[in-house]
Amino acid sequence: MESKTIDGVYVKRIVRHTDERGYFAELFKRGEPGFHTIAQTSYSLIKPGVVKAFHYHNYWETWVVIEGSAKIVIYDTRDGSPTKGVTQIIYARQDEPVVVSIPPNVAHGYKAIGEKECGMLYHAEEAYDPSRKDQIGTIPQDSADIGFDWSQE
Repeated sequence: MESKTIDGVYVKRIVRHTDERGYFAELFKRGEPGFHTIAQTSYSLIKPGVVKAFHYHNYWETWVVIEGSAKIVIYDTRDGSPTKGVTQIIYARQDEPVVVSIPPNVAHGYKAIGEKECGMLYHAEEAYDPSRKDQIGTIPQDSADIGFDWSQE
C-alpha cells in the first residue's frame, strides 16, 4: 500500500544532542506546528507483533515511540478533508525517534515491529473521560473500509 501524507498530520524528526554522558532530545515545544495543549499523558508498552488499531478522538493526540519500534498507520476519516480515505504509514524507532501529531477524527493505530516490546508516550489535548461517548471511536483493525494489511512489515 502506498503511503501518502494526510492533511494536518505533523511528523517531526527528533534531534539528539549526544556527548560522553549520553544524549538530550527535545520532543516538542510550544510554537511548533505539531504542539497542542496537553491535558493527559499516557504510556503504552506492547509486545512484538501486537496491533493496537484503529481508534480516533475528537481532539489532537501526539505520539512518541521511546522504546522499540512501531509501524504507525493513520487513516483520514474526516468528511470534507482533502485527504479523506488516505492512509499514511510512519515508522518510528527508538534509535530514529519522531513525534507524530494526529488531528481530531483521524483514525490511527500501530503495530510493534521487531524483536523488542514497543513503548509509546501518548500526549492528548483532552483528558480521556469514559463517560463521554463522543470523545472516542473505534474501527476494527481489519476494517474493509480502510483495507490495511497489518501482516506486512
